[in-house]
Formats: sequence, structure tokens, C-alpha cells
Amino acid sequence: MDDDILAPIRGKLATLPGVGPRIGTLLARAAEGERVIDLLFHLPVDYIDRRGTPPISAIIPGRIVTLAVEVVRHDPPARKGQPYRVLVKDNSGFAEIVFFTPARLLRFPLGGRVLVSGKLDLFNGMLTMAHPDYVVPEARRESLPWIEPVWGLTKGLFPWMVMKAMAGALALLPALPEWQRPDVLARRNWPGFGAALRALHQPLELPAPAIRERLAYDELLARQLAYGKLRLRARRRPGRALVGDGALRTEALARFGHRPTPSQQAALAEIDADLAAPHRMLRLLQGDVGSGKTLVALLAMLRAVEAGYQAALLVPTELLAQQHYRVFSALCPAPVALLTGHAKAAARRKILAGLADGSINIVIGTHALFQDKVTFHDLALAVIDEQHRFGVDQRLRLGAKGHATDILVMTATPIPRTLLLTHWGEMSVSRIAEKPAGRKPIKTTLHKQSALETVLAGLERALKRGGQIYWVCPLVGESELIDIAAAEMRYATLAERRILVATTVIEVGVDVPSANIMVIEHAERFGLAQLHQLRGRIGRGAAQSYCLLIHDTQLSQTARKRLMLLRNTQDGFVIADADFDLRGAGDALGTRQSGLPGYRLANPETDANLLTMAHQDAQLRLQPRSDNAATDQSDILLLRLFNQDEAAAGLEAG
Repeated sequence: MDDDILAPIRGKLATLPGVGPRIGTLLARAAEGERVIDLLFHLPVDYIDRRGTPPISAIIPGRIVTLAVEVVRHDPPARKGQPYRVLVKDNSGFAEIVFFTPARLLRFPLGGRVLVSGKLDLFNGMLTMAHPDYVVPEARRESLPWIEPVWGLTKGLFPWMVMKAMAGALALLPALPEWQRPDVLARRNWPGFGAALRALHQPLELPAPAIRERLAYDELLARQLAYGKLRLRARRRPGRALVGDGALRTEALARFGHRPTPSQQAALAEIDADLAAPHRMLRLLQGDVGSGKTLVALLAMLRAVEAGYQAALLVPTELLAQQHYRVFSALCPAPVALLTGHAKAAARRKILAGLADGSINIVIGTHALFQDKVTFHDLALAVIDEQHRFGVDQRLRLGAKGHATDILVMTATPIPRTLLLTHWGEMSVSRIAEKPAGRKPIKTTLHKQSALETVLAGLERALKRGGQIYWVCPLVGESELIDIAAAEMRYATLAERRILVATTVIEVGVDVPSANIMVIEHAERFGLAQLHQLRGRIGRGAAQSYCLLIHDTQLSQTARKRLMLLRNTQDGFVIADADFDLRGAGDALGTRQSGLPGYRLANPETDANLLTMAHQDAQLRLQPRSDNAATDQSDILLLRLFNQDEAAAGLEAG
């Protein structure tokens, strides 16, 4: 599709009338982009309503108003440094206009009638407007911005500069074909794309929520179309079918001694279908803590080995790598190696040689797997555990060590649907929703900090019965700024008891089946997802397990709501959604992220309903059909409008 129609708004801001290099630089900084379209997407954060024109006698000080008044008198300053004053009146009373620039007197001709808009305050018993925002002759009332947009600014940039530049940008906005369906526009009461931008930037009345909603949906739909196209392209990328005879899997399950849960079987079937297809797999496996993702990963890796290839498991910490290695060594009938940064030279050389000649089928490792010296005979499957702790580039680096490598990424933190569609939108998703049979629910209780001695007494009794206890503190050392328990201090208190005192280092991967009690001190200072992860370190054996949440005596309403939710449910997916709603995207995964990047008009956290709608809409649009030529052209335009050029080119190519 010829995209010349977008050329005027894809041009530089400096092409706008009256925008020179200095103002252009300021506008680009505020709009986070140097093009005209970036300025158009710099939506107002608020509006000033200047339509209130009450009589002077009815004015409440401290508000922005517009006065329709007659100029009575000019009072020049008595001495240097004092302001000019202009007395004005209407039929109900008098007010005073104050400013320091003498040239502004020209706007107040004696006896003339003017509209003056600004904040009116009471000063020395007189209603006074200092430095009015606008002064126009009453005969030119249409020139006053009765509804004034408030844009985000930067140092040196003033509202009038943005208003003038925005008028120029809107003048360049071409008439674009409509990409939304007529029934959707009618049902949602949405205007056209250009009309929505004009209604927000040059409003004649306060914009209705549906106007901004229309633009937010455009951006969400463009992103979902791009993700959908990426998924289609991934399915079409040449791969190789990995099909085995099942012998290694059968042996591993015999050693395991239990039948996989229905959720594990369903996830494995989806993975197997991808492995057997002649395209590369890119799949996310998500499951709650203790749901058995490791077994699914092992069985998937054995399928690659059965097919005559190699598989690698990448994990974020050496502790987790060692734990996986123990499990794999016990269950796996094929050679398994452990490669970490602390591997001794001789062992390391042996492992590297085995990977290079193919005698080692499966390797488990940390970032050490990325090193250039690590070469594979034929890597067919890369599994990445705790996906959110690795960047996309690291995932690609591991996959690049093989030919047409299939990739499976895993996370033990259930991901809210909003984050699935935004952060992982290009991946297919499998979910393990249940835990292995025989595990008892963990009993979770709340305790005030003031009841600490009672808690300790109860733990003493549990220890005598053979219990094993984790005690988690939020800090390693004492803090002068935050008066909360430190692991070092608490360890000094509990050293004589059989209690493991730790920080959140145990959050991921530590698996001690005999541990049956988790104490989390100052639980209100942890995120919900993180608390759930910590609780998941227990309840892995046959004994009844308990999680004790110790909290400050004075809790905020939000903190109490979070802890009560954790007490009342062990469903990680329910907790993940609640954590997302309460804390936003930043901590929803238990590790600080940078929110949901790349969105200008939409907020996936608050527009979750629109996001789901856009996801469904995109899937329908990407389905092959015979009557979609016109729709495809408008979809391509939409993608280019929102900087999804690669997806647009792919959609155009078919």
C-alpha cells in the first residue's frame, strides 16, 4: 500500500508553521518524538473550562472565571516595581486586573467592553485577577478558547506554543479511510479518527470519554494486529519436526512414579504439537507455584533428545540450576550436564566437549550458557525458566546457538491477562491450572507484630513436632531509614532454634519438601505475587503446612485487603489479577518492571476491556477470507500510523 497519505504527519515538527529549531526541540521533548504525528498523539492531560461568566457579585474567589466587563480606569504604578491596575465593572460590581507589562494596557481601552479570563482572588477586600490568561474584545468572543486543553509541557515550552503548533499539525491531518467497523462505531458512540483528535486538541465542549476511548482502541488494535502477525510469521518460519518414540519419556515417568495431572498433559500436548510441526515454536508455559512445570519441561526436552537432538534449560540463579540438575539427574534416562559460572576448569572443558560432539543431550545452566565458547552439536529446544528475569535479546542469543531452535519459556508467576496480551502477545500460551494430587492446602493466618511472642511460642511447639520453618524478612541488614526487621537481626534472635532465616532469595526455585511453615515478617511490605511465591516454598510434602503473615498493627485499607485476599485464596491466577489491579503493572510479576511501555493513547491497566476486545478483533482480521481487500488496506494504514511498519509490510505481503 502506498503510504504517501501519511507523509504530511510523518514529517518533522520543524515543518509546522512558526516552529523553528528551538520550539521544535521543546515540542519534541514534550511529545517524546520529532514528528508531527508524535505531537498529535501528545493528548491533553486536563481541560480548563472558561465558560463560567458569572456576575462579579456572585463570584467565589479562587476559581478560574471569564468576566464580561467594561473598562473604567487605568491606575499606573505609584513607583517602580509596582504593578499596573485596571478597574473594570459589570452591572453587579467592580474588580481589578493587575499586571506588570505596560503594553497590556492597550488591551483595556477606556470605556471598552472586554472578556477577561483567569483566576480571580480576593486581595485587600477587592476581587483581583493577576496576570489574566486571555483578554479579548467582547465582539470577538469566538477567539477565546472557552475549553482550553492542558498539555504536558517541558521547561521553556508554554501553552500558546503548543496550541499554535497543534493547530498546524491538525491542518496537516489527512482524511483517512475508516478502519473500524460501522457497527462498532455506532455501538460505542465513537467519532472518526481525525474527528477524535480535533475534539481533544481543539474542543468546543468538554470531550466525552468515548472520544479518547476511540483513540485508545486504535492503538490497542494496532498492537494486537502486530502481535498476531508476529505469531503467524513465527508459525511459518522454517523449523523441523521433532518426533520421538516415547521411550525416554516412558522411562522418566516410571522413575517419577506419578501420572501427570490433566493440566500437565494438556500443556504437554500443546507443546508436542508445536514440536512436531514444521515451524519453530515460541510458547509461554505459565503455572502456579508447585504446579509441575519442571516435569513438563523435562518431558518436552526428552522429545527433542528422542528425535536425535539436544536441549538446554536456562535458569536465572545457580541455586535453581543445581536444584533442576538434581531433579533431572534422578528422572532423566539421557546424559545431563550442569554448566554455571562456578564450574571448575576440568569439568567445564568436559561439558563443553560433550555439548560440541553431541554426547551430552541435555544441559542446565545459568548465564554461562551465553558464552561464545559454548557450542552445541545440534540444539533443537531451548527452555527458559523464570522468563521475566531474562531479556528478549538473551532469549534470542540462546536460540541462535542452534538451527531453527524451538523456544519454550516458563514462569512460576501466573500472569494477568492484560500482561499476557501486552508483554507476551507474540507468544502462544499454555497454562497449568492445577497442582499435583495429594497436596494439602496451605493454611494462611494473619498476626499483628505485637503478637510476636505468641507466634514464637507456637513455632517452638511445631519444632518439637519435627517441623521445618522458613522465616522471611524484607531486609538483609538494618536500615536507619526504615524501622523493619532485618534478616541479620532476626537471625541473632532465632539462631538457637532450627529455623532458616532468609530474605526473598528463596522466592524462586527453592524446593524443600519437608519445610511446612513459612513466617513472613512485615508482610504488608511485600507485593501480593511475591507473597504468593514465598508461600509456595512450603506445602510440597505430605504434612499440613502453615503460612503466618506478621504485619504492622496499623494497616492501610489497601494493605489489609491484599493480606485478606492471600489468606482466603491460593489460586495464583486470582492473586495475580488482584495484584495487577492493586499495584499496577510495575510489580505484578514480583520484580520491578517499567510498566507497560510503548503506549501513547491507551493505558492497558485501565483499558483492559478494550484490550480484550482488540485481541479478539485482531484475530478475526488476520483470518484468511475472500472479501477482506478493503479492510486489509485500512488495517495496513492503522499499523503504519502506530509505527508497526514491519507488521504492516507482512500484512501487505500476505
